[in-house]
Amino acid sequence: MKLRYLPLLALAVASCSHADKPAATAAPDARFDAFKNQFIEALWRQNPDFASSQGYHKYDSLLVIPDAAQRQRDAAFMQQYLAALGKFSLDSLSPNNQIDLRLLRNELRAERWYADTLQNWQWNPAGYNLGATVGDLLNGRYFPLDRRLRNISDKISHASEFYTAARANLSNPTREHTQLAIKQNTGGLAVFGSALADSVQKSGLSAAEKKTLTDRIATTRQAVQGYLDFLQKQVLPAGKFRSFRIGKDLFDQKFAYDIQSHFTAAEIYQQALKHKAELLHDMGHRAARLYPKYFPGQKAPADTLALITAVVNQLTLKHAPREGFVDAVKRQIPTLVAFVNEHKLLTQDPSKPLVVRETPLYMRGSGAGASVSAPGPYDKGANTYYNVEPIPAEWTPAQAESYLREYNDYTLQILNIHEAIPGHYTQLVYANRSPSLVKSIFGNGAMVEGWAVYAERMMLENGYGNNSDEMWLLWDKWNMRVTLNTIIDRAIQVNNMSENDVVTMLRRDGFQEEAEARGKWLRATLSQVQLSSYFSGYTEIYALREELKKKKGKDFNLKAFHEEFLSYGSAPVKYIRELMLRK
Repeated sequence: MKLRYLPLLALAVASCSHADKPAATAAPDARFDAFKNQFIEALWRQNPDFASSQGYHKYDSLLVIPDAAQRQRDAAFMQQYLAALGKFSLDSLSPNNQIDLRLLRNELRAERWYADTLQNWQWNPAGYNLGATVGDLLNGRYFPLDRRLRNISDKISHASEFYTAARANLSNPTREHTQLAIKQNTGGLAVFGSALADSVQKSGLSAAEKKTLTDRIATTRQAVQGYLDFLQKQVLPAGKFRSFRIGKDLFDQKFAYDIQSHFTAAEIYQQALKHKAELLHDMGHRAARLYPKYFPGQKAPADTLALITAVVNQLTLKHAPREGFVDAVKRQIPTLVAFVNEHKLLTQDPSKPLVVRETPLYMRGSGAGASVSAPGPYDKGANTYYNVEPIPAEWTPAQAESYLREYNDYTLQILNIHEAIPGHYTQLVYANRSPSLVKSIFGNGAMVEGWAVYAERMMLENGYGNNSDEMWLLWDKWNMRVTLNTIIDRAIQVNNMSENDVVTMLRRDGFQEEAEARGKWLRATLSQVQLSSYFSGYTEIYALREELKKKKGKDFNLKAFHEEFLSYGSAPVKYIRELMLRK
């Protein structure tokens, strides 16, 4: 069962003790708590890779072979637990357990839908990559090296079966996912290279164990290379590809399962179109004020888009050097920490490590230039990694300049707010305090991405960037990206929008650089609905804050709002809203 989980995320939730509940509700909650524990342990046995991603390493040595028999076992597993969930009455549970029940029910139904209806196991060759799994085990620190190597040895002993099943599964894959699979499995081969070999040699394994593992590494490399040869020499030349577009019905269904908003996909799309117009209006006013500063004595363009473009192009000239992009990210983190503390926006935990690193090779190629890999709820002390993809060596100077201008000195600060502080990293620190493993495991991507987008605006509202038109204009541009993400997500998957039309829109209405626009097209061909999660979550979080500000008036406290909101973890915003308004 390849569960749709957020491997970077864990969630927190404020929870009442049984002593706080009326006697009539304690028994149903106690029974449901016992059920959740049973389900989660069974889930880990069913999906050991998912367990590992959450910091639960009891089954690290196991490798699930993704064949038809396993899919049948997965279907029976999901059906069994869906039936068990049906025995609990929603009204008999505490508010937090009501959310847990809804999350479990949604997740299990979604998994049936993914396997039976979307059937991405048939058309996504990138779903099969042992390099990613083994790389995470090798780099982990939860077990001593020798134990990690023994787990790796047992796991890869079935590598040939794994890739045989992968090849058998594929039927009319998409060209785009095939190309991604080739790129990421090629990167995965590096995992089974010198670093792993060096770890074996310096380990305390016996000579016999070292030989067995070394032989298995060689066999695994052959299996990965065989899969690559299959994709490169048979699948690509045959040219029998399905479209990457999933169409309206599947898109709307996927949106409902993944986003869990009280809005439909079509409603969010319409809100994004409206917000796009509002952003352009604000950008026009700010660009008009800035134009005389950067173009003294020159007449401003009459066309609003031309005016905004001229100012944005001037501001984006300030950026990090090609070889210093990752270092520029690292230098900004302490400034963000200090600002959040000084303005008392929320309480931070300096004991939780944040490590900025270059994105590992086996994670590159999806079109996301930055991401966060956070420990799961069982491994809270592990590092959180802020993955930053360096400028590819093969890029021309013009391509590199285009990318660096997109992530200029102003925008890079906004990116760091989003990914690190007080965005994803901060939210995940709060999330890992959760007593609810269900919320920790089945995080809602729209809440997580929405919080990160909300954090950008909130920081600027509180004076970050000295309230300058420069910073606000480039935040508008950045927020326009979030808004256009939602628009092109649906337009591509449902309305068959072409690459040229997408790139034209992103460049004209989003003021994006060519490299960014082309990268977004790639990302939109490899994913569905995920690009809509940012705007969806942000819209609901901001609306909730404004609603509570209106209700509480002078008693509203921003820090208290942030900390209460985050205390509920990465549950869907519509459920957090219910709990906060109920209070």
